[in-house]
Amino acid sequence: MSGRRGLGARWRRRRPLRARLAIAASAAVALVAIGVCAAAFVIIRVQMTRQLDLNLSQTATEVTRQRHDWGPTASDDSCRYQAAPCVQIVPSDPAKDPRQHYTLPVGEATRQVAAGRHPAYYTKLTVAGQPVRMFTSHLQGGRSEALQVALRSDSVERGVRQAAWALSAVGGAGALLAAALGYWVSRTGLAPVARLTATAERIAATRDARHRIELPTGSPAREDEVTRLATSFNIMLGELEQSVAAQKRLVADASHELRTPLTALRTNAELLARADRLTDAQRDRASSALGRQLREVTTLVNDLIELARDEEPQPLVEQVRPAALLEHAVGAAREHWPEITFTTRTDPAAAGATIPGVPPRLARLLSNLLDNAAKFSPPGGPVETELALTAGQLDLTVRDHGPGIAAADLPHVFDRFYRAQAARALPGSGLGLAMARQIARAHGADLTAERAPGGGALFRLRLPAP
Repeated sequence: MSGRRGLGARWRRRRPLRARLAIAASAAVALVAIGVCAAAFVIIRVQMTRQLDLNLSQTATEVTRQRHDWGPTASDDSCRYQAAPCVQIVPSDPAKDPRQHYTLPVGEATRQVAAGRHPAYYTKLTVAGQPVRMFTSHLQGGRSEALQVALRSDSVERGVRQAAWALSAVGGAGALLAAALGYWVSRTGLAPVARLTATAERIAATRDARHRIELPTGSPAREDEVTRLATSFNIMLGELEQSVAAQKRLVADASHELRTPLTALRTNAELLARADRLTDAQRDRASSALGRQLREVTTLVNDLIELARDEEPQPLVEQVRPAALLEHAVGAAREHWPEITFTTRTDPAAAGATIPGVPPRLARLLSNLLDNAAKFSPPGGPVETELALTAGQLDLTVRDHGPGIAAADLPHVFDRFYRAQAARALPGSGLGLAMARQIARAHGADLTAERAPGGGALFRLRLPAP
């Protein structure tokens, strides 16, 4: 039994979803149609038999009223005719039987009914080659006699057979209609799934995420599960398309940014290869340029690696105190930018606050913000940092007093490789602020840029509530 069930399960799994849905829907409708026809046949047969039994009962009552003073009487075979009944009266004592032969069968049950010891009953039999139905009841009036009345039943049987054929035809037509409806339901209901499958296969074949599934028009409140699935799939395709486009853009921008320093590296390397033709000053200048360009390329490659990471793994997350992290980052910036004056102000309420995070990544974020502020500050100019606890969240700001951010550049300061017109002559690859925002988002923080009152740029980092 279990082997047959396993075979049936394997057969179902090998069928397409559309075929399985069509078979299930057809079987359900066909079973309902056949069940209705079977129930109708039973009802028709019961009703027709009940009508014949009612006729027999009425005939017995009529005969009792007309022949109440008769004694035992043998019936003739008049019930072989369609509308004529056969009637006979049977005593409980066989010794009182009439001389004529009984046409209708008389048995022990008949004698028991005549004696009043058995209830009335109906019987199917054949008389003179014709099917009849007989009703045997006790004859009232204090007499120990039974009344037997028989009527032909072939019309009822013929009607039952005709009903059976008609209902069989209806059931067969219903099963065929159920198959057609099941196919239509599966084809119509799975059409969006088929479109989704075709789109997925096309994307897999072409690696083009620009394809979308066509959605039905109508009220959004009437969307069904398949439509919502298609909508979610389209949203996923949009995200995939943006991700692929971002990757292509990153590769293109990285190749563009690496081309210049690599060319300079090769030039200086070739120049140092002919060091015997250079003076000591030329060799030192070429060596210094080569070292500087190697550091720039290394920094650019590290920044690209950092940008390619999505988010930190959970085991690296720990409780971080932003105040201590800011103090450490400002100290490192003072050593790197000795000509810049860095000031720090920490709200006492925020001094002991801690947040979950990855210390090296948050330190990199602050370092990028401070380096960016120092790069645009005039020599000897101040860079002001402040950490405060406002509205239940930590608010960290970094402000410089440089030329500020032009209105046209403000929406793009966090874009990868974006460099404003005023910054193209300064060192850097345009990845520092993009990396800072990525680190902030990975920690559930929000990093924004704005023009500071009185000049300069103001970067605001809103960290989640401790």
